[in-house]
Amino acid sequence: MSRWTVDMRGVHKSYGALEVLRGVDLQVRTGEVAALLGPSGSGKSTLLRVMNQLERAERGHVTIDGELIGYRRSGTKLYELKEKDILRQRRKVGFVFQSFNLFPHLTVLDNLVEAPLAARLAGREELRETARTLLSRVGLADKSDAYPRQLSGGQQQRVAIARALALRPKVLLFDEPTSALDPELVDEVLDVIKDLARSGTTMVVVTHEIGFAREVADTVVFMDGGVIVEQGPPSEVLDHPRHPRTRAFLSKAPLSPSPPKE
Repeated sequence: MSRWTVDMRGVHKSYGALEVLRGVDLQVRTGEVAALLGPSGSGKSTLLRVMNQLERAERGHVTIDGELIGYRRSGTKLYELKEKDILRQRRKVGFVFQSFNLFPHLTVLDNLVEAPLAARLAGREELRETARTLLSRVGLADKSDAYPRQLSGGQQQRVAIARALALRPKVLLFDEPTSALDPELVDEVLDVIKDLARSGTTMVVVTHEIGFAREVADTVVFMDGGVIVEQGPPSEVLDHPRHPRTRAFLSKAPLSPSPPKE
């Protein structure tokens, strides 16, 4: 078994003439949290989408929990997997979007049950019990029979996190999970992600919340122009950035003081 839950090597991705990812290498150990920072258009969201094959890379490869994603290897050659096989692999990678993406016609509980039921992870009643446990974990035990339209944005995003966990993924990906929320709702979602981090959930989080990255991340990754410019512990990248581009970006970010020394 690889010591990496996520292992990306030499990943390139273009949209027409626009090269969005230019040879990205990124490794995330099991139980670690990696926070991806960088300006809009730097390739952060595309990187997440390549991780779970919502987008295919033109070059390079991704392995999740030791399994090559999107391809099978035969000798020295790689062959694209069929869509049904990619869907099976995608269950290893939970994805929490900016805009919640809940099914509006399903109750909160059924939003959590549908995908694992289709994947035949267990029977309906066992999955419903698991869903209730997950809703308790994100502080929404009393909302199982509600519909998404009856919830606040923060509550919908917490349901989306619980839904991602329902598939028992090896890694959770968050694409700016608080960017669609009103400011007063941000903390309730970040608190859930912090709790997941404390429990040892492997996560890759695209965020503009510098203070959150400082508190939660094991590794901070700064991207610009489709490449990783700098990465390392928060105390290095956020407090003592080596690259001029990182320093310029952080100088314009909202003030995020270092935690007080004990």
